[in-house]
Amino acid sequence: MPHFIPLSRYASSRAIVSLLGAASLAIAAGCAGRPEAPIVQQPSGSAAEATAAKVDALLPADVLLIGEQHDAAEHHKIEARVITLLAARGLLAAVALEMADSGVSTAALKPSSSEEQTRHALKWDNKSWPWTAYSPAVMTAVRAGVPVVGANLPRAQMQDSMGDSKLDVQLPGPALKAQQQGVRIGHCNLLPESQITPMTRIQIAKDITMANTLSQAVLPGKVVVLLAGSGHVDRFLGVPQHLPADLKVKAVRLRAGDAPDSEKADAFDSIWPTPALPEVDYCADLEEQLKPSASVPTRP
Repeated sequence: MPHFIPLSRYASSRAIVSLLGAASLAIAAGCAGRPEAPIVQQPSGSAAEATAAKVDALLPADVLLIGEQHDAAEHHKIEARVITLLAARGLLAAVALEMADSGVSTAALKPSSSEEQTRHALKWDNKSWPWTAYSPAVMTAVRAGVPVVGANLPRAQMQDSMGDSKLDVQLPGPALKAQQQGVRIGHCNLLPESQITPMTRIQIAKDITMANTLSQAVLPGKVVVLLAGSGHVDRFLGVPQHLPADLKVKAVRLRAGDAPDSEKADAFDSIWPTPALPEVDYCADLEEQLKPSASVPTRP
């Protein structure tokens, strides 16, 4: 005799199947909406241990300023190790970059986001800043679920900064004179004197923009890291001059080769020497750039 399922039981079976299906969808939706777990690298090796010892000597700090020489590959490796170390310890609040304009951020990205998505979020200018040099540090922060933020003065604001006389009083008199001299030397004494004040204002506006970005990213008990040219992290002339006095700020200069006679060691909390680089005639390149007109080149 055929076996029939009573209608009431059949209806109950369908209801159970429907409920199971709905539950599965709910679980799937819940998983899809759940934040991704950070992908944190554990630093290892002698280089990582050496970097950890240097970082430990600077902590605790609210803000860690790392001043690089932009074309020094070893400096980018050190930066990546510092970011990895702080992220692995759960101490990294954010990474701020001179290499991206203020207002951009990776905060909306997931740890699994691609490098292409990261470059897009940061509106990365690969011509000015080769992505391959900075991607290890940037992607380590992204993988750890830590925001990477642009900190530099947008180019669209540079022209206004050049004419803003209020920027002339943002540094003490001697520091302003030193900054102006830095602009002269940094541009190989090739700029007309009429350009020194406007170019110094841009430098100061950059430092103020970076300082504001850092202040907004500070988290109690964690460290915001700035990656920038060494001139920007100078305690007497750069970003530290524009940060709130109650923040614990440490400035590191990564120095390729021997120190110049003019270097003031007290401008930084620590100087980390790295091997010298081959000699490059930057002044010849700059002279070629300035032949048509003195535009807006930037000092490291």
